[in-house]
Parts: sequence; C-alpha cells; structure tokens
Amino acid sequence: MSPKAQPLRTALIGLSSSAATSWAAAAHLPSLLTPTGKSKISITALLNSSEEAARSAIKTYDLPSTTKAYGTPDALAADPDIDLVICNTRVDKHYETILPSIQAGKDIYVEWPIAANHRQIDELVATAKKSGSRVAVGLQRRFAPPVLKIKEIVGSGRLGKVLSSDLRAFGGTNDREILPPSLKYFADREIGGNPITIGFGHVFDFTLSILGDLVPETVHSKLQLQRPNVRIRDPATGEVVDKTVSDVPDLLSVHGTISKSSYTDPSATLSVLFRRGQPFPGTPALSLTINCELGEIRLLSPSSLALEFSPEDNPAKIQIHHFASDQVEEVAWDWSDLQKEVSARGRIVQSCLYAFADGVREVEGWVGLEDAATRAAQIDGFFEGWLRTQK
Repeated sequence: MSPKAQPLRTALIGLSSSAATSWAAAAHLPSLLTPTGKSKISITALLNSSEEAARSAIKTYDLPSTTKAYGTPDALAADPDIDLVICNTRVDKHYETILPSIQAGKDIYVEWPIAANHRQIDELVATAKKSGSRVAVGLQRRFAPPVLKIKEIVGSGRLGKVLSSDLRAFGGTNDREILPPSLKYFADREIGGNPITIGFGHVFDFTLSILGDLVPETVHSKLQLQRPNVRIRDPATGEVVDKTVSDVPDLLSVHGTISKSSYTDPSATLSVLFRRGQPFPGTPALSLTINCELGEIRLLSPSSLALEFSPEDNPAKIQIHHFASDQVEEVAWDWSDLQKEVSARGRIVQSCLYAFADGVREVEGWVGLEDAATRAAQIDGFFEGWLRTQK
C-alpha cells in the first residue's frame, strides 16, 4: 500500500489506562502528541480488550472525544477511515490483533518481537504480501544516533576493513533472578517475549545492522538456563509475592563469520555474550568493540542495553583507538532537535514512526516485516538448537 496523505488516520492497539507497563504510553504517545507528530499521524481510534477499556484510555490520555473505541480486531479492520494501525500489546497478542488489519491492506507498525512463534510470523508475512499492506517492525535501535554514527565510521573505510568484533551485553531485566508481576511472562518461552527475544534481540539486531549479517553455516550458539527458579517481587513494597520456574535461557553466546562486504575482511568474526540481569558493579551494560586494520571502535553504554532509556541513564559513548598514533578519539553524537522534544524512551521510536508515515524507504528509516522475520527466525534457531540439547 502506498503512503496516504498526512496526517495518517491512525488506530493505537494497547494504549491502556490500567497496564502496569505501557510501551504505547511511554514510547509512542509522546511523539504523536507533539505538533510534528500530529501533522503526520492523527490518533483516530483505540483498540483495547473491550470498547469500555478503549473509552477509559481515551479519557485517561485526554484524547479527542471523536476518537473511536474498538473492542475487537475485526471491527477495527473493517473501518475504512483508518490508514495506519500501531500495535503495542504484549507479544502473544500481536498476531490476533494485527492480522485482520493486514488482511484489509492497512499499514501496520508492530513492536518487536513480531509475534509469539514462527508459524504466526510466517502467516503475517504471507498475508502482507497478498494484501499489499506495508508493515514496519519496531527494531528501531538500528536508527539510534550512536548506531548510525558507528555505521558511518565503519562504512567510510577510514579505519580499514573490519577484522573482528566483540559484543558483551547484560540486562533484559533489572535483576538476574527476580521479575516484577507485570513481567512474570518473561519466564514463559511460549509467550514469545522474554530477555532473549527482547533484550538480546534488539542489541544483536543493531550490531548486525552495523557489521552485516553472519554467514549461517558458520554460526555457533550456546544457551544456558542458570537460574530457573524466579522470584516475583512487588516493586512497590519490595516483597516477594510469587515464584515461578522459568524455561527461558538466561545466558547466550554466539560466534560466527561476518558476511563479506567492502568494509569487512573475508574472515572477520563476531563474538557475542549476553547474560540476563545486572553485570558486575562498574561493568557497562553494553560494550561493543569493532577491531579494524587501522584502529578499534568502542561503543559503551554504561546503564542500559537500550543505549539511553531513562533520564537516569548515562549516555552511550563512542571512542576510536587509532593504532598509528596510539591516541583515543572521543566521537561526538547527539539526538536531533525533534527527538529532544520527547523523553529518551521514545526518541528512536519517533524517528521510525515519522519515517514510516513520510513514506521513507524501508532500509533508510524503518525495518520491514520480512527483514524482521529473518532476524526472528535466526533467534528462534538459537532456541531450537538449545532445546535439542535438552532432550
């Protein structure tokens, strides 16, 4: 479907007035309510678990009284006055809430992960091909300013070819063996949303957006479930209110050869280690080093895998060690003026939403469904390899 005249008449799925965690309210809504956002995307309808829940959210967020309230995906899909549907529900609800709108040929922006399993993802891909629906997936960290800056440095060739790269990441949840009640589902692999698919998935994706994909036959992965017994703690009281047994690995290592390109050595490799929860005190949440012929690039994110997720997070830092001079260069990066209009949590989301609304080409401003489905299949393959070792 070709982009329509702006502002796009848009329905939000998952903007809840009662959810304990609301990515829609924290990351999407602020940008949509700015003058620029309103000029591109008009909130025309909400879809929640019921019409009553949708009406409650309309009131809570002080949306126009003309905003339509829907309680079923089919009713929303049948509305000819909706151009774009933005989905922010829990991942196991993505498939059922967006499939009817994809069948109707509407444009879709669905957060990552795409859906709970590969069968649902495959059907969404096939349906979008048939209907002509444009579908963007929220792998927005590819377009974070520090990621784009490093990609520019690597692609310029001024440090020579990439020889190897190393990624160390800690997070996905705030604690290595505790979850809040709102994220108890992170311990259930069948849901599809967990520290591996979300925490690791975003970081792995933006790293490969810089370096290029891995050659499939060279990839080796190892997963481990170190702490299956998970406590559920109420963040308001600090008390443990429940317990569960997790079937989601909390340690993942990956190694492989980076696909050949003009800026990589034919034998260039990537080594990855991800561990759920907090790192050793003083260790950055994320450290990515890219070793090139003439120098080494380092990206450090002290506080968050998301590079900058809240006002308390220290900004990500980019450095280059120039081998010839043995000098370390501090590389500046910054958010755009538009991005600074909203909190850090919504800045990269804003960029992708605006690009999608403006009809910017997929690779230049947002991630398409088929591209994201490839990444989902890759991560699913890591799980499948681990499951084979458990039998």
